[in-house]
Amino acid sequence: MDKGRLEAFSDGVFAVAITILALNLSVAGPGHGPLLHQLAHHWPQFAAYVVSFFTIGIIWVNHHALFMRIALVDRRLLFLNLFLLMVVVLLPFATSTLATYLTTGGRDSHVAAAFYSLVDLAMALAFSAIFRWTLGEGRLVRAVPPELTTRATIRFTIGTLAYVVAFGVSFVSAPAALAITGVVAVYYMFEQAPPLPAAFEDGGALAAGSEATGPE
Repeated sequence: MDKGRLEAFSDGVFAVAITILALNLSVAGPGHGPLLHQLAHHWPQFAAYVVSFFTIGIIWVNHHALFMRIALVDRRLLFLNLFLLMVVVLLPFATSTLATYLTTGGRDSHVAAAFYSLVDLAMALAFSAIFRWTLGEGRLVRAVPPELTTRATIRFTIGTLAYVVAFGVSFVSAPAALAITGVVAVYYMFEQAPPLPAAFEDGGALAAGSEATGPE
């Protein structure tokens, strides 16, 4: 398959998933109290939306950066990418569920947060699998130096471990689990790889291989 076709399909899925997030936002409307009060009452929906928007956005940014460096597309990569997209499309549902139960307390709140954290974790693992695939011989435009591979692997690991922590915390506090996911998104927004050696500036290193996200 042509790499451009795979990227175009992926971009479409990312766009749909990130749009669905906004479709889940709503207020009761006239007759249900002042609008300002309604908006304030729906803060869990807005908080979950912001975190998920940037989580998907960061995955998209890193997906683009990674695929710019890929030299070929094989069947294994297609299915790895499909798995990533499957999880990305699931995130709006997980976001809506978490927003609904975020402040209710009790078992349902913890289950919703745990489910949301698992979706984020699956997204990070899927992206990590694609990254590991790129390390095979001849799969990148230029080979990745070992030191840069190590740094990128550490970045993936940080995000993945954070999602594991969020999953554990979800059984104590759903808002805290969402906050951890938000911190991961902020980390990958501002985290930057060190400058590449001149020989690899045009395509060798996975400089943007951050997220995990998931993402991340």
